[in-house]
Amino acid sequence: MIADGRMYHVDLHCPWKRAVSDTPKKKCPFCPPREREIIATHPLAVAVRDSFPLTRGHALVVPRRHIGSFFELTTEERLAILDLLDRAKAATDKEHAPDGYNIGINDGPAAGQTVMHLHVHLIPRYKGDADDPRGGVRWIFPRKADYWSNGVQEP
Repeated sequence: MIADGRMYHVDLHCPWKRAVSDTPKKKCPFCPPREREIIATHPLAVAVRDSFPLTRGHALVVPRRHIGSFFELTTEERLAILDLLDRAKAATDKEHAPDGYNIGINDGPAAGQTVMHLHVHLIPRYKGDADDPRGGVRWIFPRKADYWSNGVQEP
């Protein structure tokens, strides 16, 4: 136990890193990645199909090292993730031919992160999948997302 009362333990499901937690660990859904879900691999990261896809082709890029935040990545891991985003996009383009993409990271519980193993979402977008797709990720704050209706010029 750490002085502030949090537990210090090795996560047996994600043995790459010791973790500090306020609650007991659940099994990490990304450790290890499921073979049937793998799209592309790199020694430092893996691209997988999302188990709960928002759209056809929704993928995740996950570092192999069990860390919670994008800001904990090494430069090499960041480059591996960018490489896998490109490779997952190419595979999705070939299989589903989307019209666009959203790329997103929920970093920390306040940002909506529920799995504390960093993962980058690659979400294919299709014409007509939303009534008005303008604003994209800005819609996490619906009252602030639609800046263009209040007389503000679009950038």
